[in-house]
Amino acid sequence: MLSKEKKKHTNTIAQPLISIITPLYNAAPFIAQTIASIQSQTYSNWELLIVDDNSTDASVTIVKTLAKNDARIKLTEEKINKGAAQARNKGTSLAQGTYIAFLDADDLWHSQKLEIQLYFMSKNNCNVSFTSYVHIDENGYEIGKRIKAINQLTYKKQHNNNYLGNLTGMYNCAVLGKIEAPTIRKRQDWAVWLEAIKRSAKPALGIQQDLAYYRVHNGNMSRDKLNLVKYNYAFYREYLGYSTIKSSLYLLRFFWEYFVNRPKHIEQY
Repeated sequence: MLSKEKKKHTNTIAQPLISIITPLYNAAPFIAQTIASIQSQTYSNWELLIVDDNSTDASVTIVKTLAKNDARIKLTEEKINKGAAQARNKGTSLAQGTYIAFLDADDLWHSQKLEIQLYFMSKNNCNVSFTSYVHIDENGYEIGKRIKAINQLTYKKQHNNNYLGNLTGMYNCAVLGKIEAPTIRKRQDWAVWLEAIKRSAKPALGIQQDLAYYRVHNGNMSRDKLNLVKYNYAFYREYLGYSTIKSSLYLLRFFWEYFVNRPKHIEQY
């Protein structure tokens, strides 16, 4: 529960609209739980922009059924599969909120995630924030892995490695403008948050509380770590436009961060 002091401050700040963007593709086993975790938020002034990427399962039917009873849920159906980045960009283009946050169709939020995060950002004059989060299995049970948020995430630190969990991040769209993901095959979320920190001209701030739950299952694209090496290289070469040599050097720096510094922010329990 929030402390009395925090509740008092939360009630005195403005109640801006938060746009939540969820790309959807064949997530029928999980999407209802994901939506439920949003509907259970103690902060209620949100819109949920679900962009279906031409699913072939019952995902759309489930969303439509739930949307009938909650006007805050808004579904957009794409007729051609374009990938998660394009779906997020579509959601971003439709967003009406002062703030933008992301939640994938298989992940979950703590019920006070938005309330705590909005209060934190208002109190600290913060344009980009993120939180700690834990891993769960297909059935929603914690599997003993926690990713701890860095207190202050600079542009340089984020440039070396993606330290911001996409399911935890939120940025002030009214101040920074809408940020589109690049068309690179993967690591688009890394690029979005790097750009957000750049536009903010100050570090993103981390909230230490575990306010999100990342679901680990066979459908997670990010589980193939070895294959992602080439996408990390492409991030520097294609997105940032660095030379082959410069991209290779930064990829080595990425490995240093990934294997030496990043584990310091991972807790096994």
